[in-house]
Amino acid sequence: MTGKPLVSVIMPAYQAEKYIKKAIESVWIQDVPLELIVVDDCSSDNTGDVLKEYIKRSDFQYIKNKENIGAAASRNRGVEAAKGDLIAYLDSDDWWEPGKLKKQLEIMKQTGSVICSTGRELMKPDGSSTGKKVGVAASVTYKDLLKHNSINCSSVLIRKDVAMEIPMCYDKSHEDYITWLKVLKKYGCCAGINYPYLKYRLSEGGKSRNKFKSAGMTFQVYRYMGYGRIKSCIFFLSYAVHGIIKYMGV
Repeated sequence: MTGKPLVSVIMPAYQAEKYIKKAIESVWIQDVPLELIVVDDCSSDNTGDVLKEYIKRSDFQYIKNKENIGAAASRNRGVEAAKGDLIAYLDSDDWWEPGKLKKQLEIMKQTGSVICSTGRELMKPDGSSTGKKVGVAASVTYKDLLKHNSINCSSVLIRKDVAMEIPMCYDKSHEDYITWLKVLKKYGCCAGINYPYLKYRLSEGGKSRNKFKSAGMTFQVYRYMGYGRIKSCIFFLSYAVHGIIKYMGV
């Protein structure tokens, strides 16, 4: 890479040796000026060894946390180190199709949105498709997002100044959901591209895959955002219905 990157891709990684190479390779095939920042959250496996082949690249940064601080804080560390004007998030077990970032840049320019997400295809732990695709509306408002979180973190492209202003927090809940709600409450709609540019790997131990744990965390999001128990229950009911539809047949 020569010159300043337009996009900084932030990839938190913990015990990621099995899948991270596929995620990284999907970043390098994006046809926009970018850098990749991997934040290793104190992995004890061979994640660091897998990353050695990329260390000498000028468009690669490797940050190793001294202690485990969680995905939210790791993403924030990456944002702070970023040189690009825009931030893209990608988890180490997910991957992108070619053309994702270029299309998002076009849509953000057309709409003036500070944030953009895409649709996704749900993949099995072994990387094969479940056959299930989850779409996203062309425009997602704050009220829309309260009903269910249609913005997947690994699909997001957001302005760096906004990511710095509204960092991820409260890792005990869905930290990305809280962030998107705060962003939309202040800046308006999220632009959506209803195409599965994101390949989202379902993991047995992940937050979203553990339905009961995820449900409790989602209820806490509404409480964190200042809603009372009754309104939180109403929003949660909508979330539950959408969740059943999303994972039906998976």
